[in-house]
Amino acid sequence: MRRDYTEHGPLLEADLAATWPEQFERWFADALGAGLPEPNAMIVSTADAAGRPSSRTVLLKGYDERGFVFFTNYESRKGAEAAANPFASLVFPWHPMQRQVLVSGAVERVGRAETEAYFASRPRGSQLGAWASAQSRVVPDRRTIDDAYAEAAARFGEGEIPAPPHWGGLRVVPATVEFWQGRTSRLHDRLRFRLDGPRWVVERLNP
Repeated sequence: MRRDYTEHGPLLEADLAATWPEQFERWFADALGAGLPEPNAMIVSTADAAGRPSSRTVLLKGYDERGFVFFTNYESRKGAEAAANPFASLVFPWHPMQRQVLVSGAVERVGRAETEAYFASRPRGSQLGAWASAQSRVVPDRRTIDDAYAEAAARFGEGEIPAPPHWGGLRVVPATVEFWQGRTSRLHDRLRFRLDGPRWVVERLNP
């Protein structure tokens, strides 16, 4: 299975935004405008203390010059790995546009106020799910999950649901942000912002 990438134009240094957040905003707007399903879906890769990696798809919930934010159960596999080995990589796989954005950097928890503000904006069902799910842990059957959800619903009734203490935001603080544009003959354009001390430098990588 092979496809030559010929449908989109090049990515040249002269066309690149001055900063990686500006460039990401451009490409994210393009993905939204193109009608890509869930353009904020990203692959998050973490590793445990022994360096054994794991990956999964999560939803980006915010970004700025500080980095990319998503929310999770801190006791989940990715949460535990981020605590034991606080580095991660992200991939935004915008295949219909023949583009990828690749990020690598350190991981930190967001402030509790930011977590609580986001949690309050979630649908009620998702709020209850955060209390009901012991994410990533072995469970004997589906009924156990459904019973835990029902118990959470009964516990909170019609009242406000606070963010669980074991649940919150993680921010990937970039050391590199690469913008990848598919080109013909596998000679893709790869422009990378890399943090070099206090400043960012732009580098072209071989495809």
